[in-house]
Amino acid sequence: MDKIPTVKDVATLAGVSVGTVSRVLAGELSVKTVLRDKVHDAIDALGYRPNVMARALRTSKTDVIGLIVPDITNPFFSQMAASAERAALEHRHSLMLASSHNDREAEQSHISAFLDRSVRGIIIVAANVTHPAHVKSKVPIVSLDRRFADFPLISINHAEAAALVADHFYELGHRRIAYIAGPADTEAGRARREGFVNRIRALDEKAELKIFSGRFDYESGEVIARRLLAQPPNMRSTAIAAASDQQAIGVLRAARDLGLDVPGVLSIAGFDDIHLANLVVPRLTTVRQPTDQLARRAVKLLLERVSEPGDEALSASLIIRGSTAPPPDQAGHQLKTGRKSRQKE
Repeated sequence: MDKIPTVKDVATLAGVSVGTVSRVLAGELSVKTVLRDKVHDAIDALGYRPNVMARALRTSKTDVIGLIVPDITNPFFSQMAASAERAALEHRHSLMLASSHNDREAEQSHISAFLDRSVRGIIIVAANVTHPAHVKSKVPIVSLDRRFADFPLISINHAEAAALVADHFYELGHRRIAYIAGPADTEAGRARREGFVNRIRALDEKAELKIFSGRFDYESGEVIARRLLAQPPNMRSTAIAAASDQQAIGVLRAARDLGLDVPGVLSIAGFDDIHLANLVVPRLTTVRQPTDQLARRAVKLLLERVSEPGDEALSASLIIRGSTAPPPDQAGHQLKTGRKSRQKE
């Protein structure tokens, strides 16, 4: 029977100390890249597999990162989870996923379960609830996209990203505009609404702006859109921005059922750039969140164990597709604002 390779065998083949191998296996970022690569090459060559349970008993930690999302059926959070899993694997860690179903008690239960399993750290996309000011934890916790308690938040600048859509509508010539906001009890929902509304007001105080609020789901978009689009053509909004792609796709559905041409008489834009946004007809103009970058930064922050980490905001981009165009009475009308965070697909 072949001898099972040990840490010492890996160290000998890699030409490093046993301590260096242990630090690489622990995911410590202080190890030089060249040494880390030698260790990984030796591990692959020998087929070495660390004894996870033994290490967990010795160090009270596993090479597992916990991720809690509000709703795994939401396409954006599914994409975020996939990005987090890839980021964890880059650091030779596994990802344990849980869904809180937007329930605070379930969220707390998952946190306790992760702590009982000695995870290396926990990433939390918070539920739509009000959290206590502080949660005690012996392992690092990072908020992702939505803030959890007082833990550091990795997200995009939601207000700045929403303003990109406002600029786009204004450049196209739209002056009768509607905005479907997300839940007011989420920091992201409030920031997106504020960013969009403030930008429209700054561009043109006389622009007709209607604001509605709903959940980040298809049904909210469709229900609100049916109410909006039932108005006479001369009073109806010529552009609708939504705080999520799901809402925007609900608007698309309502417009199709009512026989309204998109983007001929109605422009629609979303937020997040879920995979479905590039599959619906017409393809959806939307704000793209850099999910891979966000997830990588959250994982790295957990493993770096910074003493006093702060919030970090990444930039998003506007993806222009076939669901937006000038209003029917101003075809071809274009204005310039100088903003560049956009691309056409």
